[in-house]
Amino acid sequence: MAALLTVALLGDGERWTARTAVAAHEQATQEAGQAVRALAADATGAGSLGAAQSAGAALTLVTTARTNLAAELDAARSALAADTVTPGEPRAALEAETEAAAAIGASASPASLAAATARVHAARAALAAAQETATDQTSDSPAVETVTEAAPPAQSCATTYTGPPFYTSAPTADGDGSNGHLPASAMTALSWSVDDLGTPFYLRSDAAAALERLNTAFTAEFGHPLGLDLTYRDYDTQVAMRAALGTIAAEPGTSTHGTGLAIDLPELPCSYGWDTPARDWLLQHGADYGWVSPSWARASGSNPEYWHYEYRG
Repeated sequence: MAALLTVALLGDGERWTARTAVAAHEQATQEAGQAVRALAADATGAGSLGAAQSAGAALTLVTTARTNLAAELDAARSALAADTVTPGEPRAALEAETEAAAAIGASASPASLAAATARVHAARAALAAAQETATDQTSDSPAVETVTEAAPPAQSCATTYTGPPFYTSAPTADGDGSNGHLPASAMTALSWSVDDLGTPFYLRSDAAAALERLNTAFTAEFGHPLGLDLTYRDYDTQVAMRAALGTIAAEPGTSTHGTGLAIDLPELPCSYGWDTPARDWLLQHGADYGWVSPSWARASGSNPEYWHYEYRG
């Protein structure tokens, strides 16, 4: 699907410090800012988010995202340092994923960084499971060994989608107001984020104002702004997504994204997935700002999508 959450590298010597990471990525950040400013200047109807805001939003995304990877790398290194019972494949896999993620360059794409974070997390979970098994095998337990495998979650954050990526759409100056053809005059760009192509995230103006308020509360709770993947979806993009995804995607001209009243949060890494603190908070407080997870998108709904929320006013 679309852009994934970006992630960050930190350390000191073998563990990078935040100061070192910022210095190492200063040039890449400046270049990203220049690219964002150019794309924002070319985007039709992007007036409500100036070039400086676009560059600042891009920098915030990179900084926040790289911090996420730093946390995962620290956890992986701590797990390896503490491990005394699991030589072999699980440990070697985590060592390899940690080394590879730590070596990612400053110009790596957001998708590559997010994928590295997910791989390190999965390898760390596999090591933890192997540790538990190894501990059971060496303890003073009865001669008959019973291994109980944890049941998989009812809903997974993993994705098997291998089709083309999709990005948010910018409104056009001459849109007629129909689904997927919204005019720029009816829409507002969100202040804190842009997508991987530098396109601002647009919503219908009342929905955007409500999401700005929600984001302020979310940031106060979690220490970082709400991640975004897709917002407004024009008609042509709806057609392309229907062709790629089949009936999982809405019939072109009927998507709530085409009305500027829906958002998709990042699917991976699973920061907003089922039973995460972020999702629990959004379910509890989102309605206070007019944003809800529709019944069809819930875990027990007809088309579960933990990333999808809609503005109901």
